[in-house]
Amino acid sequence: MLSIAHKIAAELSVRTAQVEAAVGLLDEGSTVPFIARYRKEVTGGLDDTQLRNLEERLRYLREMEERRATILASINEQGKMTPELAKQIDEADTKTRLEDLYLPYRPKRRTKAMIAREAGLEPLADRLLSTPTCSPENEAAGFVSADKNVADVKAALEGARAILVERMGEDATLVGRLRDFSQSQGRVVSGLVEGKAEEGAKFSDYFDFSEPLTKMPSHRALALFRGRAAGVLDLKLAVGDEPPAGSPHPAEGLIAAAFGIQDRGRPADRWLAECCRWAWKTKISLHIELDLMNVLREKAEDEAIHVFGRNLKDLLLAPPAGQRSTLGLDPGIRTGVKVAVVDATGKLLETTTVYPHEPRKDWQGSLATLAALVKRHDVDLIAIGNGTASRETDKLAADLIALLPDHRITKVMVSEAGASVYSASEVAALEFPKLDVSLRGAVSIARRLQDPLAELVKIDPKSIGVGQYQHDVSPAKLSRALDAVVEDCVNGVGVDLNTASVPLLARVSGLSETVAKNVIAFRDEKGAFRSRRQLLDVPRLGPKAFEQAAGFLRIRDGENPLDGSSVHPEAYPVVERILKKTGRPLAKLIGDVGFLQSLDPADFTDEKFGIPTVSDILKELEKPGRDPRPEFKTAQFKDGVEELKDLQLGMVLEGVVTNVTAFGAFVDVGVHQDGLVHISQLSHTFVKDPHSVVKAGDIVKVKVMEVDLKRKRVALTMKLDERPAPARPAAPTGDRRDDRRGPPPSRAPQGQQRPPQQNNPPPRKPAPVEDNAFAAAFAAAKAKGKR
Repeated sequence: MLSIAHKIAAELSVRTAQVEAAVGLLDEGSTVPFIARYRKEVTGGLDDTQLRNLEERLRYLREMEERRATILASINEQGKMTPELAKQIDEADTKTRLEDLYLPYRPKRRTKAMIAREAGLEPLADRLLSTPTCSPENEAAGFVSADKNVADVKAALEGARAILVERMGEDATLVGRLRDFSQSQGRVVSGLVEGKAEEGAKFSDYFDFSEPLTKMPSHRALALFRGRAAGVLDLKLAVGDEPPAGSPHPAEGLIAAAFGIQDRGRPADRWLAECCRWAWKTKISLHIELDLMNVLREKAEDEAIHVFGRNLKDLLLAPPAGQRSTLGLDPGIRTGVKVAVVDATGKLLETTTVYPHEPRKDWQGSLATLAALVKRHDVDLIAIGNGTASRETDKLAADLIALLPDHRITKVMVSEAGASVYSASEVAALEFPKLDVSLRGAVSIARRLQDPLAELVKIDPKSIGVGQYQHDVSPAKLSRALDAVVEDCVNGVGVDLNTASVPLLARVSGLSETVAKNVIAFRDEKGAFRSRRQLLDVPRLGPKAFEQAAGFLRIRDGENPLDGSSVHPEAYPVVERILKKTGRPLAKLIGDVGFLQSLDPADFTDEKFGIPTVSDILKELEKPGRDPRPEFKTAQFKDGVEELKDLQLGMVLEGVVTNVTAFGAFVDVGVHQDGLVHISQLSHTFVKDPHSVVKAGDIVKVKVMEVDLKRKRVALTMKLDERPAPARPAAPTGDRRDDRRGPPPSRAPQGQQRPPQQNNPPPRKPAPVEDNAFAAAFAAAKAKGKR
């Protein structure tokens, strides 16, 4: 059997030695960001994506090895282990295969087959299977026994059938073959649970639905599972075409072939065929349906988590506005607009509430209050939350800017997803114990404009609102994946040791929340850190934590300029060697791009630090502590377009991508409701993955193709030469805001190339016929005003 390292190496197309080295580092407690950045020589240059995949597969394969050991021990204890079985278990390469092999030996309740064996009916089953020329009734007559509770011939034959059915259902090779057949020929079929039509209106497209298992996209699978969990939909797996009455199912033929059963008109042939039918209908098909539905769910969950992770990464790595005094506005109507001013470092300076909208309509008073704040704190930026009354508040900000032309203020619409979660969190309470909960959101909105990453790490990633069915997936798997995304983003950007919060520091490689709190306490007591080495004086921050964390922590204007870079302290001797060989002081070397690029990394290597590390160091010296995030830009929403009713067909607008799913991208154009650019409308060429074209936070130009005021849906296109479609009749209503379904598989939206189709049995009804540009995905767009 191949070792775990060999298996992972083959899957990742890397050398086994690279995997073994990475596994060793992970087992020693090293984190993926640390290994990817500072142990390239050890792993042969495995990047963070490869390491994350390696880490996930390592977890799976180790769990499988534990299960393998448990199964071997169990069968050995039963005294039923054979060399052939041991070999099969040893060679099993999936958990499913292991469980198939273990099925006959798994402890279970007394079955009909067990009772039949105890009654001595196994020889009857063996006789009929091996000699079909025998008459079942004549052979069974000899096994009738009142003492053994075999009352008559019928009972004897039923017992023999139970034995063969169990034998067929526990044949690992046969079950595997039938599973493959069912997967290739299976269709997921859903129907309405009686009496649930009104309650489950949002699932109406699935009341009579069928789609090939192999073609079902993740978002549709999760919608179906949600409908079943809600008690609205009945799901089942239909395998192959339904045979004519009296004809065997194709799966029954596979069972018969595996046991050498043929219909040649012999006395026992019909009885044996009935055993095959019974095995498929009552045992194997149910087992396989459960397996394949679980596989479908797991794959759908993995895709949903992948989509969420990509969107989260894009949002966390959004361009920061930087250290500029910022006015945060958390819009509201009757409750007023909450206001917070933070300085360039994010420190809260002042809060208030203004009431420019209904019912007070104190527009001028609000402008006067905000103008005073701008002058008092020399505000550079205005961050406006994009919830309820955001466009009305945006207009207020525009009037404020016009009122103060000399201040050159920039206003920016900011996603407030998760702001209310932060406001009521323990983190916010510790930061602002005396500040009203309603005002904490305004602080968060201001800060997330300055530095999205530093502020968003304070919020549970699941609450940030860029997922696809995140509430329908495994919480543990989702949390693990999102935590990895946050960890990679934080360490990829780096953290200012003297300004970072506990939540941000806790995401740094090697630092726990407890150690992060100790770092803050040390900083508060001793003052700003002047050197990375001071970290070793922090309680419970030992050499291992220092090794993992130091390279990702930055000290601006410290004692050593290298402490403000991503050069790890362990590699400072390499920089000293470069200074010695070039005869230049560090101050003159830093930033001299031409000279640094002229140096040969091979001239400065040693036994520990090879060309990859030296190359990274030289690149870092070009611009120490560079921020890898893109340049800060803002979208300009069109004046006068503030609500859905303001949209006109053919209108070209600028907007911000808020979410990217498997079926398209949602774009905020400033009307309180994100519009959908369906995957077919992202480009004139075929798009397999929307994320290859756009990502969350991108500023894009779109054209309005369709507006449905009743259902609050907007169809957009990035193909600006497209013409809007003629108006269509309104579809049935129903609250679908939380149902992110994609386009129907049965037809491609206009302008979208279709990949080749496989030959599959026709569904009894095509997938949801949502044949306009909305493609039914609008059900997923969150109504503005909810967080």
